[in-house]
Amino acid sequence: MKIVLKPIDETNRDAVIALSVRKDQPFVAPNDYSLKQAEETNAEYPGVARPFAIYAEDRLVGFCMFAFAPEAEDEDDRYWLWRFMIDKSEQGKGYGQAALDEIIRYFREHGADVLYLSTEPENECGVHVYHKAGFQETGEIDDGEATFILKL
Repeated sequence: MKIVLKPIDETNRDAVIALSVRKDQPFVAPNDYSLKQAEETNAEYPGVARPFAIYAEDRLVGFCMFAFAPEAEDEDDRYWLWRFMIDKSEQGKGYGQAALDEIIRYFREHGADVLYLSTEPENECGVHVYHKAGFQETGEIDDGEATFILKL
């Protein structure tokens, strides 16, 4: 399965905004909110927020966004998988795990040595996917979300 991460631009922005998760998965912020957050972050810290459309072959299946700040003073703030979702119509087909593998490769290839993410502990599907990829809980809860780490 070929997964490709493509930057968000005018050719895919509306389609990314239209993606959504199932009603029983309220753990992910809507993509329009995430893209606005990326714009605001990049206005203050250029290049830190990196949003991507997730494609399986040539079909849009999801969205992810990174916080990528190698110069951050606090090492724990440098590399984060900030958002990650697979559209409700594309779930259960292996795209989540394959996309996560591609995301991890992106961080490795761009010099990250550790990757963080956080999610609500009730996000059983997400937690399962993260564990399967090698992420481990740090034991920290921040704003109701459990923090996970993957050493690259």
